[in-house]
Amino acid sequence: MRTMDKVLEDAQTVYSFLSDTEEENAPETAEIVLAMGGSDRTVADTAARAFFEKQAKWLICAGGLGKDTAELLAEPEGVLYARRCVELGVPEERILVESRSTNSGENFRFSRALLEERKIFPKTGIVASKPYMARRAWATAAMQWPQVRWGVACRKIGLMEYLRQAGDTALVLELMVGDLQRLRVYAGIYQQPVPVPDPVWAAYERLAADGYDRFVIRTV
Repeated sequence: MRTMDKVLEDAQTVYSFLSDTEEENAPETAEIVLAMGGSDRTVADTAARAFFEKQAKWLICAGGLGKDTAELLAEPEGVLYARRCVELGVPEERILVESRSTNSGENFRFSRALLEERKIFPKTGIVASKPYMARRAWATAAMQWPQVRWGVACRKIGLMEYLRQAGDTALVLELMVGDLQRLRVYAGIYQQPVPVPDPVWAAYERLAADGYDRFVIRTV
């Protein structure tokens, strides 16, 4: 059994890699903001802020009940996010709710269909996500909705403070481990390929071996 200091050292390596947003490639303004649902409700705050900063026309709150929320939430993620965005001043008529998706790919596919039904075909967009979802958010968006030039918005927060606020270190590490694995497993299928450096992959393997593997895909 490794010490928690060693576990958190590897967690920091994975977190730093996953949370890199490459802001220089983000559009200065965006027609849409898409909030990716999940257990971290502060993503709604990030989405509302991006809506105003990027002068967006639409804010899509996407998410039904996923792997980390099915047993936690009484309402779909998108519904909860939309309510919070209204509280933060986003006009209700500018918000679209996608409440059927159960994974990241569906967030984009179902949101795209929602807009196309309304004859809305954006060219620029911002994905609002958890910090450690930033790379995978971009990779998924680029593959699932390539007609849009995407940027990513997420909170700028260190790992230790994020863990303190989340209140469940094991869950966060399990989700990070699952997200890192999916960058490699889903590359070219559900996501644009994102090279994972060897030291980052080694940190992932050690964390999975430590037991933070609840969301690791077993058959690949």
